[in-house]
Amino acid sequence: MLKVKNVNKHFYDPVDVHILKNVSFEMDEGEFVSIMGKSGCGKSTLLYILSTMDTSYKGEVWLNDQCYSQLSEKELAILRNEHIGFVFQFHYLLPEFTVLDNVMMPALKLGYKTRKEIEADAYAKLGLLGIDDQAKKKATQISGGQKQRVAIARALINNPKVIMGDEPTGNLDSKNAQLVFNIFKNLTDEINTSLLIVTHDEDFASKTDRVIHMADGEIISK
Repeated sequence: MLKVKNVNKHFYDPVDVHILKNVSFEMDEGEFVSIMGKSGCGKSTLLYILSTMDTSYKGEVWLNDQCYSQLSEKELAILRNEHIGFVFQFHYLLPEFTVLDNVMMPALKLGYKTRKEIEADAYAKLGLLGIDDQAKKKATQISGGQKQRVAIARALINNPKVIMGDEPTGNLDSKNAQLVFNIFKNLTDEINTSLLIVTHDEDFASKTDRVIHMADGEIISK
């Protein structure tokens, strides 16, 4: 489902730093994979490349038989919005909007369904995460754990092939971190969503299907 072939990434300012070195791996549909490594090893940089947010690299990334490097910026934006969900360490909800509006936004931007259909989908996704009763509240009126669940619902709204997460439990207490893990696990089990999660949480990683370990810009085990 996801193929990464010999990806190299340099930062050139102020000096040349080779941050990713010939990174290659594959990921199957419905697989739950975590990426671990010390800070600065390149794991978040890799995730931003895989999510199409960073296009300045050498190598190949394939998603469902489409090679990123062969796509225009417009085509990449469509691919990202339609097939990739992203969950950050910080939820990045828009505080002036309701929970429901925040979840609906990526689908409204994609424009494949009517607003009424998107609203129904958003309620379904919030229900899947057990927070549909919070739909009409402003994003500022819910707890931190609930905000991260809203962020996951937002990532799910376009039924992506893969959800990528950059430390999605990093700001949560152990109870909410376990809840988020359970949600992710259910997504793979029930709707076959693929998950690729960067984490420092060894307990979280140990419960995923596979752990990719990185060090100094390289994959040392996968």
